[in-house]
Order: sequence, then C-alpha cells, then structure tokens
Amino acid sequence: MSARSVPPTRSGLVRASAQLQRVKKGRELLNRKREALITELFRSARPALDARQRVEDRAKGAYESLLRALAVSGESALRTYAWPGRDIEVEIEHRQVWGIPVPSVVSHTAVQRTLSTRETAAAAVGPAAAQTATEFERLIELVIESLPKEQLVRRLGDALSKATRQVNTLQLRVEPALSAELTSLKRMLEERERDERSRLRHVLRRRERTR
Repeated sequence: MSARSVPPTRSGLVRASAQLQRVKKGRELLNRKREALITELFRSARPALDARQRVEDRAKGAYESLLRALAVSGESALRTYAWPGRDIEVEIEHRQVWGIPVPSVVSHTAVQRTLSTRETAAAAVGPAAAQTATEFERLIELVIESLPKEQLVRRLGDALSKATRQVNTLQLRVEPALSAELTSLKRMLEERERDERSRLRHVLRRRERTR
C-alpha cells in the first residue's frame, strides 16, 4: 500500500502513518543487520586474507619445484609420473551466518600421498619430481581449506551491498515520498475541516437570521 492509494480520510491518515512507521522500523532493522554484517565481515576478512597468502606462497614454492623437476626429468617423464589421474571428493555442508548460507568443508579425500601410494618406483621418478608432487598436493589441500573462508567473505560482502542498497532506498526514496504524501494528506484534511467549519458557521448564521 502506498500513501497515494490511501483515501483522504482520518482512517486513511492513520493507515498512512502506520505504513510510514513500518518503513522506518524496517529501515532500522536493516541498519542493525548491516552493522552486524560489517562486524562479521571485518572478523572474517583477516582469516581469508591469511589463507589466500598461504595459498599464494605455497603455489610459488610448488611452481619453483616444478621448474626444477622439468629441468631434471623433462616434461614427458613428469607426464608419465602424473598418470593415472584421480578424483578428490569433498563433502560440503552449509551453515547460516545472518541468514546467509555459507559452505563449510566437512571432509575430503586425502590429498597427500607417500611414494608407495603413488604406485611409482622412487628410483624411476627422482627426488625432484617426488618433491614437486608433494608440493602440489599440499597446495590442493590449502585451496580446499581456504575456499570456505573466501566464500564467507564474498557472500558477506554481497549481503552487505544488498542491505546497504535497501537502507538507502528506504531512507532516501521511500521515507521522503511517504512523508511528503502524509503531509499532503494532513493538509488536505485540514483544508476540508476548515471548509466544513466555515459551511457550518454559515448555516448557523442563516438559521439565526430566519428566527
């Protein structure tokens, strides 16, 4: 319901006032939610940044190790060592943070393996290739662990953006429009009441004259 659809009556004025109060209350609730999201975002940002830095550092070390392995064994030997591929299963559950579904890693397939579980003879591989495989397995584990932290910050940021837009819309557009309509409605009713009083006085005067 908008103030424009409210009839210019006392009951309409009451309904318009109640609507404006509901909008103000909604804006206050959104403001509190926005402040809570800001607090949660600042709390979650540091762990996410630290996790990203660890991933970047690990990736740098892994690719340096890969370059050394390529220099020692060559690309074809490393491709043979990487075979066969394998699937890594990740179990995810969602938890709620201020009504926002956020993924959380419950468990995942073990990523790091020993030389025996890689089913490749150590002598045929060489220490450089084995170290490279270990570095990338550690990198994958770090990525899996850091993804929920990244997602939390991203979704908190999206929710904060949405709440801010809603607050601004209510505060800068809806409330002023409703207040203006309410003022106009009050003025209309006051003018109508003045006209009614004027007509009533006129009727009373005419009656007095006819006595």
